[in-house]
Parts: sequence; C-alpha cells; structure tokens
Amino acid sequence: MTFLLAKAHGRPLVLLPAVVLGRFQHPYLVYNRERGRLAPGDLAGRRVGVRSYSVTTGTWLRGILADDWGVDLDRITWVTFEEPHVAEFRDPPSVQRAGPGQDLLGMLLAGEIDAAIVSGREPRDPRVVPLIPDPEDAARAWHGKHGAIHVNHVVTVMETLSRSQPRAVEEVYRLLAESKRVAGPPAAGALDTTPFGLEANRRNLEVVIDHVYRQRLIPRRFGVDELFDDVTRRLGAT
Repeated sequence: MTFLLAKAHGRPLVLLPAVVLGRFQHPYLVYNRERGRLAPGDLAGRRVGVRSYSVTTGTWLRGILADDWGVDLDRITWVTFEEPHVAEFRDPPSVQRAGPGQDLLGMLLAGEIDAAIVSGREPRDPRVVPLIPDPEDAARAWHGKHGAIHVNHVVTVMETLSRSQPRAVEEVYRLLAESKRVAGPPAAGALDTTPFGLEANRRNLEVVIDHVYRQRLIPRRFGVDELFDDVTRRLGAT
C-alpha cells in the first residue's frame, strides 16, 4: 500500500516482481471477547484501532469487511497511532489519532476501542481473538473467489537506479530468487505466498489496486504494467 500511495504522489519508484511476504489477513482483525460477542457486521458505529490507516494489513481487511460483510467503512472510526507512511497522504475524516502514551492492546482491553488490526503481531492474551469467524476457512473462500493472495511486502527500486544500473537491479532480483529457491517450495497442497515474476503476480496486483482505489487512497486504478519499467517488467519472465 505504501508503494501504491507513493506512486500516486509521484515518487520515482518501480516494483521488482518479488513478493517477500504474502499471507491472508483474516486472523489479524481481533476483539476482546470478555466485552461480549462481536461480529464483523457489528462494526458500523464502532472504533477500530490500527497502526496507521494506510498500512497494507488494514487496507486488505477493510476490503474484506466491505466486500464480504457489507460494512460501510465510513461509519467506522479508525483510531491510529502513527502518521501516514507517505507524507503527502491525508487520512480521511473517519480517522482519529490515539492520545499520547496510548497503545493498541491496552485500548482494546480497556474497551476504548472495539476491535483492532494487529498487523501480524498477534497478542498472546487469551481474551483477544479473531473477529472474523473461522479465519482460515474465510481465507480459503476469499482465495477461491478472487484467485489471489494478499500481497504484503514487495521490493522496490528507484527509477534512476533501474535506468542507470539495470544489471545491478537484475542481480538483486536474481539473489532474491535464489534465496527463495534455497528456502524450498511450499508444503504439499499449500499456496505459494511469495510469488516471483510479473505474470505470477498480475492477479494479486489487480486485486490490491482495486481495493486501494475503491477505498479512495489513490485517484485512479493503475494498470499493473504501470508499476514496473522496462527493466523490472521482464524479470522472472524466462
């Protein structure tokens, strides 16, 4: 998400077609079950904490809430703890900043927020549980519907480097691909959550671009090929 926002604000970056972290985000929306049962459809009018409004996990989960649960995202108050990760981006009116010294888990346990997006740092407190029922089953259903994974971290390079040192960029990609090869393939029957190459990621990028656009974080839907240049677009194609 940070790259797409940076692209929308004219930052001179291009993607390498190298996903270094992908996962399904369904388990990372949590609530405090001690305060009573809460379902995704109950979030309108509630307060949801998230590290920063435009982080990747938060954007994916907002898309899931809107598409699969019919949640009006503008009716949620989003409580954040950091500035946007692209300086030019402005949070929407539904975003409030947590007070000095407040933290996500403390606010959740105290009832100051109703749910939280934990960005992969799952609290160990047994009171804190996923808000989306059966998150693994929900993730499988989402994948079946969209034919994509939730891309979380990708590698980018400066446009100037790609133009001036294309062989260096190619070598970075080669090293990343070699690292993936050494790590070994996914377990039998598991999805590849770190796909390499433009075509292996085209559908993933189409879906994420659509989510970011529909949430009004970028002014138009980028074409997937726009995210690359002539050097990075061909990496992994042979």
